[in-house]
Amino acid sequence: MTVQDPATGAERFVVVPASYVFFLREIDRAVTEVLLQLRRGTGYMDEHWAAAAAGHVERGETAEAAARREAQEEVDVADLGLEFLTAMQRTAHDLPIDERIDFFFASRSWSGEPRIVEPAKCADLRWFPLDALPEPVVPHELVVLEALRAGAVPPLTHHGF
Repeated sequence: MTVQDPATGAERFVVVPASYVFFLREIDRAVTEVLLQLRRGTGYMDEHWAAAAAGHVERGETAEAAARREAQEEVDVADLGLEFLTAMQRTAHDLPIDERIDFFFASRSWSGEPRIVEPAKCADLRWFPLDALPEPVVPHELVVLEALRAGAVPPLTHHGF
């Protein structure tokens, strides 16, 4: 997507920011699980498994504040202990909004019991071992989950280039 710079009249592309939270829990020293939602009725990646909480960063909001807000709105949890995982620059080239920056966080502590708050957008909410993820997972999120499973998430990732 592009916008016109009011000062120069030049077109500039717009980057759309979003925050994602992967809720993690250790079952034992060998198994870490991630909480994923099954998207339905959203118009984007429906019938794909995705981060339990994710959404756009609003004007004037930090990426961390957006992650906390989305966690409250989507799974009814608060007081997240956030760990920054990676920033992902991605493009879809052919979509109207095709330039994005995604901020991925992990949370291993929170208050409340995660539950489906938006049943019109979420068909299921389940814990999965990182080494046994369901299919399909939203492709750009899978990149981060695979890096998390491998134990080495780079601070900057890319998708679609």
